[in-house]
Amino acid sequence: MPRRAFRVAYDGRPFHGFQRQPSVPTVEDTLFDALRDLGVLADDADKPSGYAAAGRTDAGVFGLGQTVAFDAPDWLTPRAYNGELPASVRAWAYADAPDGFHATHDAASRAYEYHLYAPDADLELAGEAVDRLRGTHDFRDLSAVSAGNTTRTLTTATVERDDDFLVLGVRGDGFLHELVRRLVSLVRAVATREVPVGRVDSVLTPGTLPDHEIPPPAPPGGLVFVDAEYLGLDFEPDSRGTESVREVFGDRAARATTRSRLCRRVADGVDGD
Repeated sequence: MPRRAFRVAYDGRPFHGFQRQPSVPTVEDTLFDALRDLGVLADDADKPSGYAAAGRTDAGVFGLGQTVAFDAPDWLTPRAYNGELPASVRAWAYADAPDGFHATHDAASRAYEYHLYAPDADLELAGEAVDRLRGTHDFRDLSAVSAGNTTRTLTTATVERDDDFLVLGVRGDGFLHELVRRLVSLVRAVATREVPVGRVDSVLTPGTLPDHEIPPPAPPGGLVFVDAEYLGLDFEPDSRGTESVREVFGDRAARATTRSRLCRRVADGVDGD
């Protein structure tokens, strides 16, 4: 069977992360269960032939352009895949990949966004912090990784205001565990004047700061895995797949807006001194 790559969107809240773990639901298990139901993956098989994913995400992280690739029959399109996937996981584009293609190792870059509720943050200060993060640095003090090569290159690092949110966008050649979420905590601390902008330079010089001054990871719920870039691989959107993503996630956005309004009503309606 030919190697095929799929773009996958998901709501990470019902899952204990992307990668398989014993006895808890994960996005990867969900993808494999659907393939078993479709007869693509044997019941006793561990994973599809040639399988790899672009990256791992923690519990609660959303996916937009997560990419998985494996040997698949020609008929397995995103719409066919979605027929056995839950609404929280949607395949929406695909590409035929060359033999030996590996979704992890062949990714030229990966991109993430973090949506940070920060109505009082200073956008100009946030921009100064982000500017210092761009480029090649040793990110050891901004990761849960403490050994091995911790140098990475951020080719893109931006921050924009969207109403009460700051949207931090990064693209790089690779991301250490918790790196993006710790970047967010650092930018937030600068933007709210908890620390000076020079703290960024200190964090990018491992061993400079005591442990209690190293930024903790921001909550996973604001993070989105936007995409993985592959040179020479052209993804074809599936019209039914993209329509399904818009319908499912649009409905979830509407319900979340309603919940937010009701929570605000209750919070504002409490009598007290």
